[in-house]
Amino acid sequence: MTTAPYLIEPLVLPAALDAPDAGDFLEFGALCDALVLQIWGNLDRSETQEARLQFWRDTPYTRLRLFFVRQGGRMVASSIVQFWLQENVRLALVRVDVLAEFAGRGFGAALLRHAEALAASEGRTILQSYTEHPADFDPEDPGLIRPATGSGGLPAEARGVRFALAAGYRLEQVERFSALELPPAAAILDELQRDAMDIAGEPYELLHWTDRCPDEYAGQLAVLMSRMSTDAPSGGLSYEEETWDVARVRHVEDTWKQAGLDSLVAAARHLPSGELAAYSVLQVSDAKPWLASQDDTLVAASHRGHRLGMLIKILNLRRLLAGYPAVQRVTTFNAAENDHMLAINIALGFRPAGYDGEWQRAAATDGAVVGE
Repeated sequence: MTTAPYLIEPLVLPAALDAPDAGDFLEFGALCDALVLQIWGNLDRSETQEARLQFWRDTPYTRLRLFFVRQGGRMVASSIVQFWLQENVRLALVRVDVLAEFAGRGFGAALLRHAEALAASEGRTILQSYTEHPADFDPEDPGLIRPATGSGGLPAEARGVRFALAAGYRLEQVERFSALELPPAAAILDELQRDAMDIAGEPYELLHWTDRCPDEYAGQLAVLMSRMSTDAPSGGLSYEEETWDVARVRHVEDTWKQAGLDSLVAAARHLPSGELAAYSVLQVSDAKPWLASQDDTLVAASHRGHRLGMLIKILNLRRLLAGYPAVQRVTTFNAAENDHMLAINIALGFRPAGYDGEWQRAAATDGAVVGE
């Protein structure tokens, strides 16, 4: 690998948060929180330590490597390199971050070179990354950098954008990060639900569960989760279809639970065929009682046009309001070109909170930092 001007150290995950060797992990988590705060001013987009310890472990499906740089004994910069193991084996996700007060000293550039070299050593020929941008710019500004989809854009002067372009990455997609302040007006939910039910047409049954899909539907849920990897818009990003089975569904459910998350799932079943037609997941953690995060929402292509996305989202919101009164806000992500799902979220009251840039390059070479 390329020699770095700074000591780049790997993060070793401890067995537990209170393990004797957990010091580096806890400090790395504190660095992650500081990096989120410097961009967003709150911790909505920060994982809990419990969640990190679970999500960062190797699985049969992904492998994650984390690194850090110290300055004066303090962790000041970090990087991640993620590898997919079942599909997308040509890809690696790389990301580096540097505390603002230490920017411009070469930490990010060194970490990026190191991450790209690691990806190359694993035979990964396509690199992806992402940058984060609060909604403090005009999304209609003609001077924005735009992906090939033409949907969304990022300010050319943003530090992450400048570094990504200098490193040879191309903007392939913009995702809108949105937030819904709770509680929404009950009358609006009632009206949206009535309108959706009037349009639904064919007979569908709404189902729901918490944490674990009933055995009778697990195989069908696996089919929908596979389609999530292909049916959701991905702009110009290179992705292969994921293959899900019941074992993979159970694995992700177990991981969510071990990470301290309650997962509220709403689904729609097509009665004539008996198949699951749509699902949506909301997640809540006791460690972040003010926040719920929207995970997947998918309506199978053959069942679109029946307002199922609206119906299952409203069902989950009602469950959230009834069971988690401390939650003040729900956050979600949508591809900027995903007009249909954005329209549903806007009708529910979601408003833009920021934007993510999804970047890609075809090969790893020396370059400047992405996300410094």
